[in-house]
Amino acid sequence: MLDWQKIDTVLLDMDGTILDLHFDNYFWLHHLPSVYAEQNNISQDESRRYLMSLFDSLRGTLNWYCLDFWTEKLKLDIVALKYDIQTKITFRPQALEFLQALNRLEKKVYLVTNAHPKSLEVKLLNADFTQYFEQLITSHDFGYPKEEQQFWHDLRTKLSFDKQRTLFIDDSVSVLESAHKYGIQHLFGIAKPDSQQPEKSMEPFVALHQFSEIIKL
Repeated sequence: MLDWQKIDTVLLDMDGTILDLHFDNYFWLHHLPSVYAEQNNISQDESRRYLMSLFDSLRGTLNWYCLDFWTEKLKLDIVALKYDIQTKITFRPQALEFLQALNRLEKKVYLVTNAHPKSLEVKLLNADFTQYFEQLITSHDFGYPKEEQQFWHDLRTKLSFDKQRTLFIDDSVSVLESAHKYGIQHLFGIAKPDSQQPEKSMEPFVALHQFSEIIKL
């Protein structure tokens, strides 16, 4: 259990932390390559290789998360394609109970995501959680992804949180490393962000298997 007396502000990632990452992984690794292959009259393997190469070249940048960028780059309506599989959007285990517990403790809770605003809209239509957060913040508001220090500077200017009294939970090691470099005191990863994939290491950060490990639900 955390000493919640020492925490005022809670920053939470969305995909892989509050929501099951299976939706996103399925979309980018299976659904989109299938549609792109059909659209361009190429094989599934050719489509997947081409897209994976593109993804790897942009990983960690704002464009990697930008649906407008991918719509223009691939000549496909990415938002519409996401709606096609929206039934796969689900909460991670204990996520709602965790948010409710944070509200009972009267913590300031903010969603802090790299997701594009249009992606956030798709998620909220299928998994509404707005009532548990003070604000929903996407890195596109600032023009920098969470992997970059400028994001954290801008976020702190907006929210005025105390770095020593802030908890941040994310399923990305590179994002957690960025938050650590900025000086956020309390950091946790997620052991199983995708319910359909094995657990993963979050070293050097502690990975949560359940939210009940750090709070009474």
